[in-house]
Amino acid sequence: MSDGTFRVPTPENEPVKGYVAGSPERAELDAALEKAAGETLDIPVLIDGKPLRTGTTTDVVMPHDHGHVLGKVHHAGAEDVEKAIAGALRVAPAWQAMPFEQRAAIFQRAADMLAGPWRQRVNAACMLGQSKTCHQSEIDAACELIDFWRFNCAYAEAIYDWQPRSVPGQWNRADYRPLEGFVFAVTPFNFLSIAVNLPTAPALMGNVVLWKPAHTSMVGAWTVLELLREAGLPDGVVQLVPGDGPEQGAVALKNEHLAGIHFTGSTGTFRTLYQGVGENLPGYRTIPRIVGETGGKDFIVFHPSADLEQAVTAVVRGGYEYQGQKCSAVSRIYVPKSMWPAMKERLAAEIGQLKVGDPRDYANFMGAVIDRKAWEKITGYQKLGKETGTIVAGGTADDSKGFFVDPTLVEVDDPKHRLMQEEIFGPVVTAYVYDDAKWTETLDLVDSTSPYGLTGAVFARDRAAVLQATERLRHAAGNFYVNDKPTGAVVSQQPFGGARASGTNDKAGSMWNLLRWVSPRSIKENLVPPTDWRYPFMG
Repeated sequence: MSDGTFRVPTPENEPVKGYVAGSPERAELDAALEKAAGETLDIPVLIDGKPLRTGTTTDVVMPHDHGHVLGKVHHAGAEDVEKAIAGALRVAPAWQAMPFEQRAAIFQRAADMLAGPWRQRVNAACMLGQSKTCHQSEIDAACELIDFWRFNCAYAEAIYDWQPRSVPGQWNRADYRPLEGFVFAVTPFNFLSIAVNLPTAPALMGNVVLWKPAHTSMVGAWTVLELLREAGLPDGVVQLVPGDGPEQGAVALKNEHLAGIHFTGSTGTFRTLYQGVGENLPGYRTIPRIVGETGGKDFIVFHPSADLEQAVTAVVRGGYEYQGQKCSAVSRIYVPKSMWPAMKERLAAEIGQLKVGDPRDYANFMGAVIDRKAWEKITGYQKLGKETGTIVAGGTADDSKGFFVDPTLVEVDDPKHRLMQEEIFGPVVTAYVYDDAKWTETLDLVDSTSPYGLTGAVFARDRAAVLQATERLRHAAGNFYVNDKPTGAVVSQQPFGGARASGTNDKAGSMWNLLRWVSPRSIKENLVPPTDWRYPFMG
């Protein structure tokens, strides 16, 4: 046993590498890409640290080359999920009893391993499996995940540090208990950092976790899980149960020991899980914590005083990076009539220069969308734009080799058009042109058109307009940006999350999220207990 007040290393945001031609990191990444592309992983269910190959599998392919199989993922059946839950609950007492600094040390080591020898291995898995450019992978699979692990340790330490005041004769203490049961982590395809943070944030706080990743992210998820195990994560703390979501969700929701859900994905799926908790509520030992980050219909509203070049750059980067497959991606823009002719021309020219293709070609700005289902949905919206709006740029797609969708800009006359309301999750941005004199009315449109409330931005040089937009759109976005694109939130700088149909706004990358994974206990110790039951007023 060690005595001392231990402190985790002070975190700093991980620097983003440039991958310029001739750089060491580019050469290392090229080698990692070649190695990863030459392998076909056999990804098992992982229960109590033991691989289980069920024989029911799904292929994971490169989205930009869907004939190339990267791996086969085994599905966990209902019985497997039950075994995983039982195994997690068996290791829970030992994991909860481990001192915080020992748990934190595992994630500190994992962060340093990812920052160093594992960096390009993880980047390659993300680029090939999720069709990200080297930059998009670097800011996600490397830097953001490193930041999650390092800053979460510091946030957890700050939580544990807070203690109640004591008065003479008493010692009051706060005990931050893990939740009683297991956490069910359901994670998305689009950000590997989020997919890993959802199980590891509760685990850091002493919880055991059942992890169900999206099958299209399994190459990256498995690679990082191997890293975590090498970093010292004990068997059974995170149980990996890939496969059919509804089947696994049904088992988890009906288990009396479900203590929490950590979710990122579609609004519809989250509502189904939330409803399932309500239906099963009488059978739980504890009321589950439900944390979800879901969809978005993210906006930029441009004031007539906005700078044209800044506006164009924000739309291109915010709308088309990672093929628009970010819950924060720009999907609708509001442009003043006086600004639109020049902006329309500039946007069409810039969008026309965006190259789409295999992310291993560093000249490409975009890769492929994640799978055929996504491709069909997004091209359906392109078709809607052609039929009911005006295509300013793009509007084409090709699935012969990869699931490629060209960056598309649509102009519509109706501010309540479907393209202005519905989440697309692809590289389609829709513009509505408003009368310059109707700035206030346009802010009302921005606030009321979509059911979501995730991210948004205002561009203006007029400070009064910035103030007006900030106040009027207070509930329209959980992450609001002034003269910046509404994507690219950084851990510790812009805690991320939204409300309305966008989730519970528990802000990943902050102390607020970690507070959901502990159940505080107040302890009062009376140092000099009374020996007479009589009160003075009774004399």
